Amino acid sequence: MSNCILGIDTGGTFTDFVVLDAQGRIKRWKVLSSPADPSEAIVRGLMEILGKELPKEMEIVHGTTVGTNAFLERKGAKTVLLTTKGFEDVLFIGRQARPCLYDLYCQKPREIIPREMVLGLDERCNADGKILREVEQKELERCLGRIRDAGAESVAVCLLHSYKNPENEEEVEKYLEKHQVKVFLSSRLLPEFREFERTSTTVINAYLGPVVGGYIRSLEERLPGASILVQQSGGGCRPAKHIEEAAVTTILSGPAGGVLAGLEIGRALGVSQIITFDMGGTSTDVSLCPGRLVFTRDYQIEGFPINLPVIDVHTVGAGGGSIAWIDRGGLLKVGPQSAGADPGPVCYGKGEELTVTDANLFLGRLRADRFLGGRMHLFEDRVKEKMALLAGRLGIGPMETALGIIKLVNTNMVQALRRVSIEKGYDPRKFHMVSFGGAAGVHALDVAEELGVSSVIIPEMAGVFSAQGLAATDLVMEASRSIFWRSNRDEEQKITRQARDLEKFLIEEASEFITGSTAIKKELLLDARYFGQSFEIMIPFKEGWQAFFHREHQRLYGYRLAIDPIEVTAIRLKLIIERNTKSVFSPAVPMKDIEQFERACPESFSCEFSGILLEKGPLKVPVIDRKDIPDEKLLRGPFLLSDDFTTILITDGWHAARINGHLLARNHRILL
Repeated sequence: MSNCILGIDTGGTFTDFVVLDAQGRIKRWKVLSSPADPSEAIVRGLMEILGKELPKEMEIVHGTTVGTNAFLERKGAKTVLLTTKGFEDVLFIGRQARPCLYDLYCQKPREIIPREMVLGLDERCNADGKILREVEQKELERCLGRIRDAGAESVAVCLLHSYKNPENEEEVEKYLEKHQVKVFLSSRLLPEFREFERTSTTVINAYLGPVVGGYIRSLEERLPGASILVQQSGGGCRPAKHIEEAAVTTILSGPAGGVLAGLEIGRALGVSQIITFDMGGTSTDVSLCPGRLVFTRDYQIEGFPINLPVIDVHTVGAGGGSIAWIDRGGLLKVGPQSAGADPGPVCYGKGEELTVTDANLFLGRLRADRFLGGRMHLFEDRVKEKMALLAGRLGIGPMETALGIIKLVNTNMVQALRRVSIEKGYDPRKFHMVSFGGAAGVHALDVAEELGVSSVIIPEMAGVFSAQGLAATDLVMEASRSIFWRSNRDEEQKITRQARDLEKFLIEEASEFITGSTAIKKELLLDARYFGQSFEIMIPFKEGWQAFFHREHQRLYGYRLAIDPIEVTAIRLKLIIERNTKSVFSPAVPMKDIEQFERACPESFSCEFSGILLEKGPLKVPVIDRKDIPDEKLLRGPFLLSDDFTTILITDGWHAARINGHLLARNHRILL
């Protein structure tokens, strides 16, 4: 083990840290992010938590939004796409699917690269992988001249049927790299069929690669000697030195850490069915785990598909920094725009537009003197002034305006939770919600009640929970391969043989991280469908996989065709190399049910009383410091729970108990 292991989650508003030192002690910290250069906040936070003399050996798992922000702001590298002649418009035609069928003003997504940055190569490979026309030298010379004239920083190569035979793509790579051109091949990143999805994924990867790679190199220069790993969207981390070649895998880097941590906490507490609710300063990320991670290959960013397996996380622009505004019809709206870290909410002292955090402060749900453990002062007077102005424009009172902001943001988050539960065939009432993120604590119970969820777990380190998940994540290497296999025609040994080839490739890739004592797990997944269907379901390949496929199809689409053959179109292998960092989490102790404490009397706490504003008017509630709550004692809401990095509002009708360090809240109105 290094001198210390760190999980660092860079968000739009705050950067979170969880540190596990060589003695097994855990520290946590939070600082304002630095959007212009995220590494500045990281170095500043490390010095605050570890001192100016940083340890010589640090192992960092980093969740970063650099790639996501670069794409959303269209600040990626200047990229050229090389494709087969005649297929230059694939990226722009797409699937011809309208995102809003009846919207007459629906607009196509902003382009990633302009049409003039797409070049066609006179080459051809057929669907069986036979090279019909090789790439000629004069074609390569022509393309090199165009690439240099365009001033391109990277080149995406996506040739027809290269997933069956990559020879022509590799020939292009060999020539261009000889002339110092950075090349990204579709056959290496995504050797699977479907031209639009493969092209989109490869272009996004080439567009983000130099940006993410440059950021990581800058971070390595600031932290010499640190071993940096980067969290992937599909779970697990990978070495930073390889991340430029797979930058597209960082799109959901930070949120993935939170889902992994939520699943780990659930297992530790003996809870299998969880919904994660992660509300930060800029957005809210939600995911559902029915005893396992749920993956999707349908993820899109601004209308462009990323055809790699990612943890099924739904993100909405609803966070503590989401801005309240009035639309042209005079209606109050909240988000998706965010005040971010700079200028931040009005209460931070610089912002001019009211946010969700300001509304919570106005309503007394946040304590100005306890924000970030008292390290950051909040300006209540500025909020009152701005709230009065906004209320005047709406023609209602300031309290109604602040409550309206809270109602709107809660509605947005409930809709997101419905997307990952009800719309996917799951009943959210059968799940426990795991609530975390700096802003989640004052919203979680209201959101859960609206969804019908009666049980909410608020982890001990809820304010920096995603960083905790990052610190504990394992190293994961993965690869895929297209195959077309039908269950009533071929033998399953074909899948096993292909899997052995992928395993050999991945072990060679990860050889520097594998020793004789390294614990390695393997996960083999299949893309499967009924013969004749157009799209697949991703399922684990294990005993009884066919029955599992039928059940999943029934759950998702309401029917099964048990007598029809199943077609497998791709196999995916994950090599999971354990990092032995699970000590970041508490030992696995099954959680006792809160009902055991129903008859217990609340302890007599030395606590302050604070006024909070609810729909029925002002109410005096106890304000309790989280560390003062003894284990296994029942507390009845309403009360405010103060922590260094989050505030938790236990509302009327909810009971809460601290069990194994975590807070478990139950709603008895729902249960009855």
